[in-house]
Parts: sequence; structure tokens; C-alpha cells
Amino acid sequence: MQITLNEIDRIAKNIRSRIKSQPHIGLILGTGLGGLARSIQTATIIPYTKISGWPVSTVLGHEGQLVAGSLENQQVLVMQGRVHFYEGYTMQQVTLPVRVMQRMGIQTLIVTNAAGAINPDFIPGDVMLITDNLNLAGMAGLNPLIGPNLDEIGPRFPDMSQSYDRQLCDLARDVAREAHLNLREGVYAGLSGPSFESPADLRFLRIAGADAVGMSTVSEVIVARHGGTRVLGFSGISNKANLDGNTVTSHEEVLEAGNMIVPKLEILIRGVLRTFS
Repeated sequence: MQITLNEIDRIAKNIRSRIKSQPHIGLILGTGLGGLARSIQTATIIPYTKISGWPVSTVLGHEGQLVAGSLENQQVLVMQGRVHFYEGYTMQQVTLPVRVMQRMGIQTLIVTNAAGAINPDFIPGDVMLITDNLNLAGMAGLNPLIGPNLDEIGPRFPDMSQSYDRQLCDLARDVAREAHLNLREGVYAGLSGPSFESPADLRFLRIAGADAVGMSTVSEVIVARHGGTRVLGFSGISNKANLDGNTVTSHEEVLEAGNMIVPKLEILIRGVLRTFS
């Protein structure tokens, strides 16, 4: 089902009428990472269930609410949890929140996710700066831009050669260096889920150049770039690479790793926001 521009604008108008200021930075917080939203000052909280037409999170670790307010003197709109394709939503529904943010005037999007390590050097609790992605779901025909193009927002064939803004990546590196944080860097592979990857899957992805893997983010980034929104992305590494099949991955493990990851992400995101004029 195609989501129309009128529907997107209706939701944007609904949210705009309920918040106190105009946000210009959007944040999407992944599994177990919603604690970042507790740092927002003068916060207005809107549950997804109270926004007509907004997709509702069904996964443990996604609080399912919008938080609007101030962070490092920047007006932000934070998604405390996202929805996923594997929950039964279409790719257009998964990416609807990004479209709404764009129509609200948000120009920069910071995306975060919990991801499994593919790079054997990564350990749980690491944070990886996403420098590029593998759009595995899109390669299988699940691209969020399939269907009539929204010409008012972006071109039919958007360029994805610089999906993750190079200047923002440099700012994140500077913040990590000053804070003495070991910021990993690499390529994020986006799959549809919900099953975790087999050892053969992981070995294939490693050969293809991926460093971490998850079930979100890439479709959001495609839609963001389609509309000219700048993107900065971080993966919180939740589990070790299981290339030999000797370990079992669980959702509980992912949530537990979030406790180690959130403080590091907060340092990085706050540091980047402080550099904005």
C-alpha cells in the first residue's frame, strides 16, 4: 500500500501541534538503546499508540514513543524504539517516521541500532561508526522506494554513494578521540530477520565486506537520503561473531549489551550535537 504525501503531512501536523518547539535533528534509538531519551530536557512524550497512522513497536526493548525536547541546546525529536519489516509492516510503513521527520523540517538524522559482530575483532559493548551499508533486503526486492516516487521529496533514482555523511563521521571520530573512546568503524549489513544469522550467513557476509549485521536501519537511511537528509549512524555491538556456530545468540543478550553501549553512545551523540551551531 502506497503511503501518500497527504497522509505523511497529516501525521507531521499532528505531532507538530503537540510539541513545544521545532526540532531540526532526529534520532532513532535501536533495541535496548532507548535509555538515551532520558537525557532529553523539557521533554514532551507522545506514545506511538496516540499518533494516528504511526506504526507501533511490538518488540521488547523498544519503548514505542516519541520524545521531543532539548539535548545539548539542540531541538531534537527522538524515536524511542522503531518498527521492523519482520513485525509484518511494509517497508513504507517502516520508513514512514523518517518521511514525517523530513516534512517537519528535520535536516539531520542520527540512527542507532543493536548489531551482531561479524568482524572477529569486535566485542560486545563496542560502538561502531557506520561508514557504509549492505542493503541485503533491498537486493532481494524490499527497497522502501519501490512504487510511485514522491517527487516533492526526492528523485526517482537517488544516489547512495555517501549514505553516511562524511563530515558528521569526522565529527564523531573527533568526539571519540577527545573522550578516549575506542570507536570501531565498518560496514553494516541489513537483513530482514527475525531469525538470527547462521554461521554460513555470517561467513558469507564477512566475505562480502560486512563488519556488523542487524535487522533495521538501512531502509531508514535510504529514505532519509532520498529526501536529502544528512545521516550519522552507530551500531552498538551486542554479541560476538558466531562464524563457527559454537555460540547461541539471544534477544536477552542484545538487551543486556545495551547497558554497556548506551553511555558510550550518549558521549558520542552529545559531543556531535555540541558542534552544531
